Amino acid sequence: MDLDVLRQERRKWLTWKNIVPYQEAIQALPEYNDAEVSFGDVVDIHITNLSSEEAQQIRETALLMKPWRKGPFQINELFIDSEWQSQIKYNLLEPHFDLEGKVVGDIGCNNGYYLFRMLSQKPEKLIGFDPSAIYYSQFQFLDHFIKSDIVYELLGVEHVEFYEHKFDTLFCLGVLYHRSDPVAMLKSLYKGLNKGGELILDTFMIDGEEEMCLTPRDRYSKIPNIYFVPTVNALKNWCWRAGFESIEVLEIMKTDLTEQRKTEWIDTQSLEDFLDPNDPEKTVEGYPAPKRVYIKAIKAV
Repeated sequence: MDLDVLRQERRKWLTWKNIVPYQEAIQALPEYNDAEVSFGDVVDIHITNLSSEEAQQIRETALLMKPWRKGPFQINELFIDSEWQSQIKYNLLEPHFDLEGKVVGDIGCNNGYYLFRMLSQKPEKLIGFDPSAIYYSQFQFLDHFIKSDIVYELLGVEHVEFYEHKFDTLFCLGVLYHRSDPVAMLKSLYKGLNKGGELILDTFMIDGEEEMCLTPRDRYSKIPNIYFVPTVNALKNWCWRAGFESIEVLEIMKTDLTEQRKTEWIDTQSLEDFLDPNDPEKTVEGYPAPKRVYIKAIKAV
């Protein structure tokens, strides 16, 4: 697979009619070379001597790029209150990985919130994969101030095994249930890892000791492209079939309204709209309410 040809094709996405306004707004921003950035729960960007006119321009650019799914972010007085309180997931996972000096990939990286947080661990290289021109534009907007050396690829999980180099750690958070062949996806991730490399993954799950999964007929939690929601034991079997040697369950956690909720930065429905109003333990379709399992899977040395 020639990824350079694919990259050239996908760069054309930035010329789409709905994406051009984002690109033009980013290009119109002044250069800021003195921004101070802290990578805590909120990725906080502080620009010294920011004029009120420039602050308004930044605000208008950020609003233009809605919806903001991942975050939160702060740029001086501007607070981007994303739909997901992504610090909850990151803080849950952070004790389970050490990225210093490693080559790291984030599959389905969205606007780069997790990648920005990972900078504090001093990895050798950070690469994000996400075939979304909107999320890429949000990343460009943020990185206009942060000026990181993160590489953002408009590529998907199916391209990881063909990438120019292998990874020591791959993150794949909230992607597996969107794939109609989860074992094939896990095999692609496996092939993208160095020997001894680790995969940090989360996905929807259902309770039960059986090695089975839920297969929604149409939608799950109003999401159309959800194919399989496994039990933990079924997920482990998928990982073993993909070649992973060791699978460790890090956490199981129900998604609630403190983690995912509607804000002025999305203008669309959120978790509260996806649950049965008479029984929050179920989705509007009658399936078990969203619960996630977080795992670490290791490729043999």
